[in-house]
Amino acid sequence: MNEIMEERKNRVLSFMRERSYTPLKFEELAVVLDVPSEDRASLQKLLDEMEAEGLIIKTRKERYGVPERMGLVVGQFQGNPKGFGFVLPDFSDEDLFIPANAINGAMHGDRVVARISRHASGARHQEGEIINIIKRVNKTIVGKFDKSEHFGFVTPDHARLSGDIFIPKDFINGAQKGQKVVVEITKWPEKNRNAEGRIIEILGYEDEKGVDVMSIIRAYNIPYEFPDEVIKEAQAIPTTISEEEIAKRRDLRSLRMVTIDGEDARDLDDAVSIEILPDGNFRLGVHIADVTHYVKEGSHLDREALKRGTSVYFPDRVIPMLPKELSNNICSLNAHEDRLAFSVLMDIDSSGNVIDHDIFESVIHINERMTYTNVYKILEEDDAELKERYKEYVADFENMKILALILGERRRRRGSVDFNFDETKIIVDENGKTIDIKRYKMTIANKIIEEFMLLCNEVVSEHFYWIGIPFVYRIHEDPDPEKMENLNLILGSFGYRLKGYRDVHPKAIQDVLNQIKGKSEEKAISMTILRSLQKARYSDTHDWHFGLAAEYYSHFTSPIRRYPDLIIHRIMKEQINGRLDENRIEHYKSILHNIAQHSSERERAAQDAERDCDDLKKAEFMMDKIGQYFEGTISNITAFGLFVELENTVEGLVRLSSMDDNYYTYNERSLCLIGERTRKIYRIGDKVNVQLIKVSVETRQIDFIIVDENEVNGSNNELKEPEGIKYKSSKYNERLLKHIGAVNKKKRK
Repeated sequence: MNEIMEERKNRVLSFMRERSYTPLKFEELAVVLDVPSEDRASLQKLLDEMEAEGLIIKTRKERYGVPERMGLVVGQFQGNPKGFGFVLPDFSDEDLFIPANAINGAMHGDRVVARISRHASGARHQEGEIINIIKRVNKTIVGKFDKSEHFGFVTPDHARLSGDIFIPKDFINGAQKGQKVVVEITKWPEKNRNAEGRIIEILGYEDEKGVDVMSIIRAYNIPYEFPDEVIKEAQAIPTTISEEEIAKRRDLRSLRMVTIDGEDARDLDDAVSIEILPDGNFRLGVHIADVTHYVKEGSHLDREALKRGTSVYFPDRVIPMLPKELSNNICSLNAHEDRLAFSVLMDIDSSGNVIDHDIFESVIHINERMTYTNVYKILEEDDAELKERYKEYVADFENMKILALILGERRRRRGSVDFNFDETKIIVDENGKTIDIKRYKMTIANKIIEEFMLLCNEVVSEHFYWIGIPFVYRIHEDPDPEKMENLNLILGSFGYRLKGYRDVHPKAIQDVLNQIKGKSEEKAISMTILRSLQKARYSDTHDWHFGLAAEYYSHFTSPIRRYPDLIIHRIMKEQINGRLDENRIEHYKSILHNIAQHSSERERAAQDAERDCDDLKKAEFMMDKIGQYFEGTISNITAFGLFVELENTVEGLVRLSSMDDNYYTYNERSLCLIGERTRKIYRIGDKVNVQLIKVSVETRQIDFIIVDENEVNGSNNELKEPEGIKYKSSKYNERLLKHIGAVNKKKRK
């Protein structure tokens, strides 16, 4: 049904986008499209849906047309802390600037229609005015409460949500000044009038344990408590496996297998096994928790898992997709326990080609719960104690390493894009306060699991694609040609070239990544490339995965923490057991489009929340280091300044206004700042010495200023205090005070 509706919408859009089309009234449109009178109610419903989605516009004279041919732009409104904003268009790369007086009540994230009032010229953006709000997204907002004698107001945490929310006295509901609260909007903002709301939840004071992270959880609408009926269902699930169920499955309990995860992992989705066959080929086993045996379609557990879409990981807690009774216990592949699984056995030759595979339901028994650290020490550090402790498995780990390297090389040969980004490990104390931040490097142990899961996902996706049943794919579309052209210009300024950028193949991008490996500009250029690519998403329609250069790809290996994996497990089991009849096929066709779309949205919300929390924790960590000196690397350059990343992955901004040794001009093509007088150039990848001068946990903002090497006193990062001069009057303390507005800045001549 969804496919039919989409096809009809596309036909109407194609017709309205024709050059010869002029906006028509409903009756005229029905005649031109040759719609019989008995079907006109369906046409009206279709047009109403398309209008609600912003695909078409209905004018005051009740004529229909597409926005892009009527001087209108449909897209998402992105607010700015300074009051203005931009519309990010659906069908264009050119953002539309919206002045503060033309926002007309739109809030950050809203889906809007804007009228173009000024076209782009020179360096000026095209400009417009918001004339309609299609969809409001901020039903609730998190912020800090303040009050006067007769009313209250809430300042949103999200910097892009400008304007306080007015709270009538009767709707304060016990909130106290300075507390973090959740507000439900009761009246949307209008031109020259703030939004109104009522307080529905009090999170606590800012410095109370866990309030900072809970504010983020509520801001991104992440469900954090399970309803009673979900908990009851989870608690009713047996904690052991029946002999009757074991008899229905292939028994792999005698096959030696392990899990390999991080030290603090509790929801163990996957186990691996490896054998060397008589012909010298590898038999790789990937064994995934059989979550759908416990989470039945339409159950409270299933509906809640779909609603959440994914587990969300913060430094001090996990918000799981499934209750702990499942995610940490009966579904988790805990060592020395029998577990139900979905197994994929793959026979792989010495070139990494899968020459045979088998997919089936199984019962397994995990021999050992390994960590990435211990496997790394066994393989790379030859740790004698660990090798003795795990002597039964050392040969398996060595074979896994050999196979992982073969599979990685095979992916590289076909053009798969591998970014070399380090992870960040944020360590918090029992009160949730950041005590350390470390750069976490991916090791061969991580690589083993990554390569095995990638291969398994490909094998499963291809297998079920050719059967021709409904499925959920993980797709990554080709990059936009204009973005690739801009990327090529930026790369050119560093002496690199993107081959065939007008119709780029992922191999060309990987070639550039190979060339920059180990160079000072590697991180910055890698980030620039990543920002130029599309975002991967879930889809019920097959397409390839550009980044992996994989023709077939799905997410199969993490059903405890991702709903798309769970739903395809359900489809696979029905097909394997002969229960996927025409009715079930139609059922899945009707629901998968919305499931894929919703899962993509929840994934983005989870990623944004995790990133926001990391930024908050990093700012919190730097609070007591104001005035200290650091060496960092320029990670990005913009028209308003440059970003500097420290060794521990903390990133801060050096504002252009603080670079008072010269006037600097921003060169957009070369991504650099050039001094007008000295011709000094700052490029991404350059090493610089900086001083931390300002931190705002509230806005997640960290500010540095650049300092000369001779102004840093030794290697202890101590503040320089020349003899006879008190610290408060030293040169750099004066610059710090100027920057934060405590001293009047001298005007440049």
